[in-house]
Amino acid sequence: MTCTVQLTQKPDLNDPILIEGLPGIGFVANIATQHLINELTAPQFGEIRSSSFQDLAITTDHGKPNFPTNQLYYHKARNPPERDIIILHGNTQALTTHGQYELSAKILDTAKDLGCQYVITLGGLRREGKIPEPPKLYCAASDPQTLKDAVNLGAEIIEGQIFGIAGLLIGLCPLWNMHGFCLLAETPGLYADTAATRQVLTAVNKMLHLQADMNHLDKAVENTRETLKSFGLIAQSTEEKKKEEPHGWRI
Repeated sequence: MTCTVQLTQKPDLNDPILIEGLPGIGFVANIATQHLINELTAPQFGEIRSSSFQDLAITTDHGKPNFPTNQLYYHKARNPPERDIIILHGNTQALTTHGQYELSAKILDTAKDLGCQYVITLGGLRREGKIPEPPKLYCAASDPQTLKDAVNLGAEIIEGQIFGIAGLLIGLCPLWNMHGFCLLAETPGLYADTAATRQVLTAVNKMLHLQADMNHLDKAVENTRETLKSFGLIAQSTEEKKKEEPHGWRI
């Protein structure tokens, strides 16, 4: 089983923060990072492929195949105190436990090699019933001090399980001598959730002093919906998803 990272360049970044944005509940992380890429005009500098991704290719009307992939983008701060960031975006997570660990290790290796010491993962927290407006934010962190950073953004501490890359990256951070927190927004989890995405983006903008205008968030939602639909990630009916869903926090 292999997982490879190909970099087209090695950007010169100053103490960057990694922001994770792979598909999950409500596609919150995916939409949020797509929006940041759009608004910050962040250039792509790397791509990750894994044998644990879906075994398919989607062809366009021009005959070009699109593969399951993760991409790495970067943004250099324009005005202090804005921060340099690395953005992880993609159309899939790994499909096996081994693949998720392998992918996480490659992501953290690459980020640390670029001077990154801090990771922020994003996601949706599935809730049934009426979701408050705005949705509540929840958090977990690699260590007590980093947890304070998340709580100061208005997030409540979550108790439970966080499956997938968003939880795994934070759990593995101490092994790389890195710090990080996971930021989750309440969502029904049945559609691409703009309200939940807006909440996590507001918190990220505040912490990193980014100038990412929210007025074009709907464009990121539509881009994300079309991309994930082509890979069959939002084609299942609500009832089918409920039958397949295990217990525990999913993001």
